[in-house]
Amino acid sequence: MNTLSYKTVSANKNTVNKGWVLIDAENQVLGRLASAAAKILRGKNKTNFTPHVDCGDNVIIINADKIRLTGNKWDNKVYVRHTGYPGGQRFTTAREMMKKKPTAMVEKAIKGMLPKNKLGAELFRNLKVYAGSEHNHEAQKPRKININEIR
Repeated sequence: MNTLSYKTVSANKNTVNKGWVLIDAENQVLGRLASAAAKILRGKNKTNFTPHVDCGDNVIIINADKIRLTGNKWDNKVYVRHTGYPGGQRFTTAREMMKKKPTAMVEKAIKGMLPKNKLGAELFRNLKVYAGSEHNHEAQKPRKININEIR
């Protein structure tokens, strides 16, 4: 066997094929939706995945206001933020966050699953989340996928 015939293919910005993917979040569990979307954003579902390159697809998530949480997470899950002032810790439950800004829960869950560096910030810009079923990316012709069929 000639081992010199095998070459490791490393993707770069010029050779990557970025597409658009549409995910319907209606009746999807938040964590499972977020992990599938993060995998697609990162490009781990592609054969030419390269860890240091943005080789993932652009992801559009619709119906973010119709996600599900299992158990008692609507009341028990707490989001923590800090104002920057002494004693400025603020707590918000999942139910309150859904009323205030429905897309924030999905965005926060996906952002937590991306790398915590410049690449992660760049990948997060490829995510578009909408509360309703309407989006303004018809021109990109996104392909709709069912995350329940992804393994």
